[in-house]
Amino acid sequence: MNRPNILYIHSHDTGRCVSPYGYAVDTPNIHALANEGILFRNAFCAAPTCSPSRAGLLSGSSPHSCGILGLAHRGFRMQEDKHLVNFLKKAGYTAHLCGVQHETDNPRASGYDTIHWRIPRPSVGEGTASAFAEEFLDSKPQQPFFLSVGFTDTHRPYPALEPQDDTKYIQVPSCVPDLPETRSDWAAYRKSVKNLDNGMGVVLSALKRSGLMDSTIILCTTDHGIAFPRMKCNLTDAGMGVMLIVRWPERIQPGIVCDALVSQIDVFPTLCELLSLEPPNWLEGKSLLPLLDDPQHEINDEVFGEVTFHASYEPQRSIRTTRYKYIRRFGSRTELTRPNIDASPTKSVLLEAGFGRFEQVREQLYDLRLDPHEFRNLADDTGHKSVLDDLRTRLQDWMTRTNDPLLQGEVPLPAGARITDPNEPEPEGRMIVNEGNKP
Repeated sequence: MNRPNILYIHSHDTGRCVSPYGYAVDTPNIHALANEGILFRNAFCAAPTCSPSRAGLLSGSSPHSCGILGLAHRGFRMQEDKHLVNFLKKAGYTAHLCGVQHETDNPRASGYDTIHWRIPRPSVGEGTASAFAEEFLDSKPQQPFFLSVGFTDTHRPYPALEPQDDTKYIQVPSCVPDLPETRSDWAAYRKSVKNLDNGMGVVLSALKRSGLMDSTIILCTTDHGIAFPRMKCNLTDAGMGVMLIVRWPERIQPGIVCDALVSQIDVFPTLCELLSLEPPNWLEGKSLLPLLDDPQHEINDEVFGEVTFHASYEPQRSIRTTRYKYIRRFGSRTELTRPNIDASPTKSVLLEAGFGRFEQVREQLYDLRLDPHEFRNLADDTGHKSVLDDLRTRLQDWMTRTNDPLLQGEVPLPAGARITDPNEPEPEGRMIVNEGNKP
């Protein structure tokens, strides 16, 4: 068969904060892509932290199942033999990386043939992900390809505001206090996401110009929620929710919006079915194909999430159904680990107000229909005991089924990996390093 190309176009720390999800931000290219394919309104990452989330999507399994429990640039690494790229290479694909990837410190081991990944940000032009991708697409490649184009624009620090940037008449996300500092912070995010959209527009225009637009499956997504408190690195919906848009006119009708509960680990098995490839035995997700024919269908009764290491060690696991969210904290520490929250004006405002000073509870249960921002913990509510027991059991079963190392107790820092001292207030604080057998 003539296999379609695959464009995996992705961003850092964007969540669902783009215009096709209703946000008042300037993302016309992402919006146009949504109008041409299917948009999943309830898509979630496997982990709300950079490397584990990407490894979850690209392995089709939970991060702890593919070996990565922390950040790649801090010494953690996924099992590259489970990487989608290595799988596709065996099916005759060439593989090309433009811009950022964050699942390994050695993308060659993942199977990429060409790599252009050390780039400046947040502009569009010489040396950027979009420029490298444009050059590749303008060459009109003949062999089926997997092209990963990764943008860092919406990762902090955001672009500096200028006098013409609006900070007065904007609305911050609903779980953030509406203050002058947070409005300015959100205005800077809006500027960064406009840069992201411009860069994605360059790539999509090049794909169209090359004549490959309709013979290419386009996967547009991000790793996790935006870098604001209670979002990135949190198992809340604001931390786990991601944009997920898929375009391929041969199989997908334009302008579909799907409310079904899906996970990014469902992408790998979906590609296997679309490409008529035998799925590997490590996949944990389910194919999204039934949703292409019937967007009202459901394929998942639940999706799971996890955090182990980010800047610091703060192990947590979660299960989400269409109505409820259950989060369980593990380990000996019960306080919030502040280095796991990216430094920002919004973080400073909340810390000054006392955010994070209280002991974190071991279990959380939220009714997402009545409490979508997850503020009212129902874990001690006797009226929800049956729901709590059910989700607790289902989470435990998943951890057992996937051999979660947390079941054996506290997870040790791998040799060569490093994290921030959890007692330090910011990520610049003292580093804890496991030097392994280093003399």
